[in-house]
Amino acid sequence: MTPANPDPTNGSLTGTRALVVGGGSGIGLGSARALARDGATVTVAGRTEAKLRDACAELAGAGLDVGYAVCDVLDPASVRAAVAAASDDEGRLDVAVVVPGGGSIGPVLLRDDAEFAAEIAQNVMPIFLTLKYAGHAMVRNGSGSFVAISSTASHFATRHLASYAAGKAAVDELVRVAANELGPLGIRVNAVRPGMTRTPATAGAFANPAMLDAFVAGQPIGRPGEVDDIAAAVRYFAGPESSWVTGQALAVDGGHTLREFVDYADLLPLPDVRAAILDPTD
Repeated sequence: MTPANPDPTNGSLTGTRALVVGGGSGIGLGSARALARDGATVTVAGRTEAKLRDACAELAGAGLDVGYAVCDVLDPASVRAAVAAASDDEGRLDVAVVVPGGGSIGPVLLRDDAEFAAEIAQNVMPIFLTLKYAGHAMVRNGSGSFVAISSTASHFATRHLASYAAGKAAVDELVRVAANELGPLGIRVNAVRPGMTRTPATAGAFANPAMLDAFVAGQPIGRPGEVDDIAAAVRYFAGPESSWVTGQALAVDGGHTLREFVDYADLLPLPDVRAAILDPTD
């Protein structure tokens, strides 16, 4: 495949159109900023219009003109509409970035069935739906780059984080399968695996000194991540610098995946599994 820009050293995204799902805050907002700063026409999407409007106003304050589309990331029609809003008049799109996900902490044997299923869907379905409909727009475009935000939890056997880890592992495999299928169509598909990164979603962990210290102690680079660390990786996958890269999951984690994940049982008051099963009335 010939790269859209044969000179990967100029780093320019001018003339490209990008959709950032989950772009109202955190990693999504940082990714939108990085793409817009390098010239892309960016649309941020998410459920909450007020958050999206605030994000666009923040970016406008930095001289960046970014649009928004309200989008329920679990609704196919809503995702399709967001892709259409981000695409040009011919229905073509160059870049899509998807951030949504999440999960609760607790022993796998005590997880509520419906909650577990919902958290798997929360992590996997936004990736699949955006990949599907953005992929259609990228086929019309003749090329494209899709970037999923995964997690280092997909790499570790993360005790007490079963639904989140399983969902993110599914994301990584979906990325690999899609990259294999879509490469001949000129579409690259990659993932970024953030480590412990300062975002609104991780505010609880950052407010817990023991937890934050445990994560940082497990990293060769002794600091937590910042949004710009992750956004730089997204920008790399979105641009011509990575024109020969597809099907990859890049850990941006201070080296955390070289070691081991924390045990939440050492940091949080989790239930005693044995007692809960053997004496459920206690």
